[in-house]
Amino acid sequence: MSTIQQLDDDASTQNLTLVQAVRDGLYGEMSRDDDVLVMGEDVGKNGGVFRATQGLHDEFGDDRVIDTPLAESGIVGTAIGMAAYGLKPVPEIQFMGFIYPAFDQIVSHAGRLRNRSRGRFNCPMVIRAPYGGGIRAPEHHSESKEAFFVHEPGLKVVVPSTPADAKGLLAASIRDPDPVIFLEPKLIYRAFRGAVPDDSYTLPLGEAAVRREGSDVSVFTWGAMTRPTMEAAENLAEEGVDAEVIDLRTLSPLDDEAILASFKKTGRAVVVHEAPKTGGLAGEITATIQEEALMYQEAPVKRVTGFDTPFPLYALEDYYLPESARIEDGIREAAEF
Repeated sequence: MSTIQQLDDDASTQNLTLVQAVRDGLYGEMSRDDDVLVMGEDVGKNGGVFRATQGLHDEFGDDRVIDTPLAESGIVGTAIGMAAYGLKPVPEIQFMGFIYPAFDQIVSHAGRLRNRSRGRFNCPMVIRAPYGGGIRAPEHHSESKEAFFVHEPGLKVVVPSTPADAKGLLAASIRDPDPVIFLEPKLIYRAFRGAVPDDSYTLPLGEAAVRREGSDVSVFTWGAMTRPTMEAAENLAEEGVDAEVIDLRTLSPLDDEAILASFKKTGRAVVVHEAPKTGGLAGEITATIQEEALMYQEAPVKRVTGFDTPFPLYALEDYYLPESARIEDGIREAAEF
């Protein structure tokens, strides 16, 4: 189990937003490895809908920053062919809610290529997708369907929550020999800035980060939900509830070791995610705790999640997404049981 990344005091850093860190990570990996290329709708001269690829076309040209048609299945299918023959494509899906046409390519081909070919081919590609709600977007622009991909063997699923993690995890994903679904929480694309090293670096996939040490209750979360979870934990500290906050960062593979170590210390757990409750990752985390650490359990595991409804539009987003007050209630309920 890792802790919060400690940056080298002597390292040169920039104060970046999360989306700027993504762009910096792409630039660093494209500069380092000529086989890395970016492709997707409007990623070239326009720099992407969120400007995550801004300036890359001017730097690397048409052959490595490729504007594609509006055809997600074609984008991912083409990237799979590129990856199988030695390139390292990083296709962007503009919003996670647009990824469904490419689902067959991802789960039937990208995730199975190494197994199907008995190791003759692998699929070193990273599918980037802004995901999650909170920006008042139209329908299909606010989906949080990470559980779809966690269920599929052969895929890794990564979700950063800080600028430094975004750059380091993206670099590690691009260098990984197998396909990675890299989900970028757009609610926090520009919500805050953080110190990000100028040099290229990687953070290990499959390792959680302890964002706050605590002894009373373990709270597991990721992505945009990390900030309101931290806020809730700090508020509850004033009431004498000492919550430990674990940012999972990688959802597949899950850092079971970190989950169990924290739970064995506290005996109580809350899982926070914005995806719907039914079939969400909170259920898998709860089952892991039940199977591996039942004798340490002091209270039922509490889930604080989105609701089992289509993602609502506009003003109702604030009621759908877990916010600090609802998270506080969940932590308090677990702590007081």
